Formats: sequence, C-alpha cells, structure tokens
Amino acid sequence: MISSKFFQSKVALVTLIAASLVVIISLGIRQTLGLFFFDFSIDLNITMTQFGFAIGLQLFLWGLFGPWFGIITDKYGGNIAVFIGFIFYLLGAWLLYSGINTGFYFTLSVGILMGVGLGATAISIPISIVAKHFPLSNRTMATGIVTAAGSFGYFLSPLLTRYSLVEAGWETTVLFFIFLLIFGLIVSFFLTTPKTPVGISPDNKQTALEALKEAFNNKSFNYLTLGFFVCGWHIALVATHIPVYVNDKGLPDWCAAAILALIGLFNILGTLTSGYLSTKYSKKKILSAIYLLRGVSIAYFIFLPPSVFNAMFFGITFGFLWLATVPPTNGLVGHIFGTKYIGLLYGFVFLSHQVGSFLGAYLGGLFYDQFGSYDYAWYISIALSIFAGLIHLPIKEKAIERPQTA
Repeated sequence: MISSKFFQSKVALVTLIAASLVVIISLGIRQTLGLFFFDFSIDLNITMTQFGFAIGLQLFLWGLFGPWFGIITDKYGGNIAVFIGFIFYLLGAWLLYSGINTGFYFTLSVGILMGVGLGATAISIPISIVAKHFPLSNRTMATGIVTAAGSFGYFLSPLLTRYSLVEAGWETTVLFFIFLLIFGLIVSFFLTTPKTPVGISPDNKQTALEALKEAFNNKSFNYLTLGFFVCGWHIALVATHIPVYVNDKGLPDWCAAAILALIGLFNILGTLTSGYLSTKYSKKKILSAIYLLRGVSIAYFIFLPPSVFNAMFFGITFGFLWLATVPPTNGLVGHIFGTKYIGLLYGFVFLSHQVGSFLGAYLGGLFYDQFGSYDYAWYISIALSIFAGLIHLPIKEKAIERPQTA
C-alpha cells in the first residue's frame, strides 16, 4: 500500500508518529468513559441524564473548539495547539481525580475541560497537521494511519480500563490517565507544521475569512458537513451508552468492554482500508457506502435476539466502519479546497460531527430515563444512516481553481 516515496521527509515521518501517539492517548481515554458510569452512579450519584449531558457537552465543546485550534494550527503551528489542548485535558482529569467531582464540578471536569482538550488533541487537529505534509496522491493514506492509531487506542484502552476499574477502582484508573496525558504533553513538541503545506503555491494569498466564505458557499462542503453530523451521532451513542444497553439485555458484564475493544481493533483495518481506497476511488461513494452499511450493522444488532455472538459481530462490523469516514472526509476537504486552511475548514466539518455527538450522547440518556430503553435512539440512528448515504452523492469531487496573485 505504501510506496517508497510515501514519506516526503524525516520531519513528515516524525510528525506522523507523534500525531499517532497523540490520538492513541486522547481517543483511547475518551473511548472508555462510558465504562465509568456504574461507578459514577454509585459514588457520585450521577444519573444517566446527567452523565449523558456531561458527555454530550464534552463532545460539543470538542467540536466547537476545533476550528479555533485549527486557526492556531494553521497560523502558529500544530505543536502549540496540541500542547494547549493537553493542558485542558489534564486539568479535567485532575479535577475528576481530586475529589471535587460532584454536581457542577463533574460537568466542569468531564464535560467542559476535557471537551476543550479534545478539540486540539483528538482526531481533527492531528490529521490536519499530517495532511499538510503529504500530497493528494497519498494524503488519505497518511491520515488513515493516524486514524488507525486512534483505533488502536480504542482497542487497547477499554481492555486496560476494564481491568483497572475492577482491580484498582475508578480513582486510580483516572490517575493512570493523568500520567498518559503528561506523556502526551511531551509528544506534542514533536509535531511540526510546514510553513508552506505540500501542494500549495506560495503565491496563494487567500485569507482565512475568504477560505470560510468560499467553503460555506460551496454545496459540496455543506453536504459533507451534514453527513459528518450523522457520524458523530452514531459514535457518541454507541461509545456512551453501549455498556448500559448490553447490561439491560442480560449479557455478561465483560461484553461492553469487548464490544468497544473490537470496535477499536477492527477500525484499524477499516480506516486503513478506507484511506487506501480513497486514493483509488470516489471518496463520496466510499462515504455513502460506509453510512448505509452502518445502518445495516445497527439493525442487525437491535432487531435480532441479544446474544454474545451478535454483540461481538456488531463490534466487528461497526468497528470496521467506525472512523472509516475520517480519511475520505478529510481527503475531500483537502482535495476541493487545498490544504492551506485544512485545519480551519475540517474543524468546521468536525463541529457538525460533534453537534451530532452531543445529541447522540444526551438524547440517548434522555430517552433511556424517559422511556426505559434506547429504542428511539436506535431507530433515529438507522434513519440517519440512510440520510447520510444519500447526502454525499451530489458532492462534486473537483478542486476549486483560483487565480494566483503574484
């Protein structure tokens, strides 16, 4: 898959490795928070609605601050943006560990501080940094590697977190997270943003405001943004509420951690496959297929009788599709608009993703408290899969031609 000329320089290689480590830490921790609910409900008296709101707020702020960290990345460098993000992430974990973690302070730590931190350390900013180092021919493959690294975090973290929760308790587990976040602070220094991104002419004088106006006046950008909303809904609903859902279905306690681990494991293959295919075939058609197949996977899981086999099959199939949307989505932004402001533009696309994430996490919890089940949330998920499968088809995969200013 990877040619001998894949890496443009040693700087690109170091940046790719650093970005991969960043998302392993950031997404790995984020993926396991649903496993803490039972401890939080007992020790902190947190209801499902409160928990869902805190996670939803976290996801929304993750997206809201993405464009701002994108501006910092495009103007001052990705290392600065990611370092600031890890500071917020670390403060959130420390506040959760400190003991002042009930009521408003729980929302402040898990919802606000961690949410802001994720805006810089999670997937959107690291892959935007990496995208600036690679040309169109292998850009989606490079971003696919970073996304797959996050999937490895998704795979490993639930297993280790489940073990730590049982053997050491949730406070000690959060302390382990704090050590990982400190390591992430160190890794952030190795992220480098090129002064002139690969494939961008030095004569390109477009401003950030002009880039935003150009994007939001482009129907393809808006279709892509609407589609990514659905991705956020799916991921947040599953990551936040799958532990309670499988418990309600009478499945073993270990089943939820196994599903999340399988999602991470098979998403490594899914994102690498998606990244590779996006270098060869239509990105919009790949996205359409991914979303439609997600609907099939969810329908299989909720309509067939609950069993360990069906749960594991869901983890495998949904995992293959989990972050497979990221390489072609980021690739379309870079292909249509170029990479000069890819951090900013992808940040706005990702904001839509996180609005969907907020609603998936919060409404999932609200529906559960109001109706005693997740049925309505799952039905909406299937309908959204069909919507996303269709909304990508009108996208025009053609680079915008701009007059260059001497």
